[in-house]
Amino acid sequence: MTRTTPPRPLDVAVELPELANLARTATRLHPRPGAPTVHDSSVGGPLLWPVGEPWPVYEPVHGAYGPLTTPADMRTLRGIMTQERSRPRRPGMDSLTEQETAVVDRIRAGYAVELLPEGPLPLIPLVQLYARDVPGLPCPEGTDMLQVLWTPFDEIEGSSGAVQLRWRLSSDVQEILTEPPEPAYIDVSDHVPRPCVLHPEQVREFPPMHLLTEEQTQHVDAWTKQRSMDHQHVEYEGDLSIAPGWKLGGWPAHFTYRYPAGPHEFQCGECGGPVEALLTVASSEWDGRSRSWRPAEDMDGHPYHTQSPTIVTVGRGFSLQIYTCTSTLSHLPRTIMQ
Repeated sequence: MTRTTPPRPLDVAVELPELANLARTATRLHPRPGAPTVHDSSVGGPLLWPVGEPWPVYEPVHGAYGPLTTPADMRTLRGIMTQERSRPRRPGMDSLTEQETAVVDRIRAGYAVELLPEGPLPLIPLVQLYARDVPGLPCPEGTDMLQVLWTPFDEIEGSSGAVQLRWRLSSDVQEILTEPPEPAYIDVSDHVPRPCVLHPEQVREFPPMHLLTEEQTQHVDAWTKQRSMDHQHVEYEGDLSIAPGWKLGGWPAHFTYRYPAGPHEFQCGECGGPVEALLTVASSEWDGRSRSWRPAEDMDGHPYHTQSPTIVTVGRGFSLQIYTCTSTLSHLPRTIMQ
């Protein structure tokens, strides 16, 4: 099923002509729960990984705080809660069985840190993108897909190996790894995506406010104020500039909880060169300010399944912007919570 973003309420090129030549094309990924295979583009799905190639690992710098869980327990808990939501609700009745309650209580109690193994832990699959599915995927020569893995710990910002990219040529993978390693424990279950298939769609974007010049910012602010006075409630940030949700390319996400990063943060961690926005990992597909971007096909759907399809939460509901080195895509990515 396709996903179609409604037309923007206004044309930025007409309303703010000085921004017209700054338009970029982004690809909204529109992840939705499904059962992807290694041959599909996905969020949280299995990776087309060759047997014999080392699986990336990462050792948390700050260790685990607990209570912790395991991938198997997390899947069990999600399965129980999915079944619970599907049952009829009766006033005063517990929707979980006695056995389910005992399992849920055990899982939520977690494991003590000292009982778990030390050392590097396997990363977990985050995104797999095939160029045939996702327009605009900037594959290096000789590759046709991108795989992104990250750590289920609260250390995903920076350029440390907690988030890693793999560009590969899919036809080179002759023998596929069918049982990839999993971390022995998980500190942040919100970093384990629910498997989702993708419905890519290209849209036009304009720069976020933190990348506008002072003169452009003043003009946008004056334009917004005038529209408010005229009772025309259309926002540049929420309605016209950046598409919300998971996306490839385009302009970087808005900064939401802090001022923009300093210039040193927008540098490759390996060579110090400039970086470019590659992938946006979002906590939701839209929010109250960006509701006008909600796809037409999702207007009548259940808000939870369409607004938070991956169950991924970055920080306290932010986005993780993944930047790549403009000269060498194989360098470790730069990641910033925005």
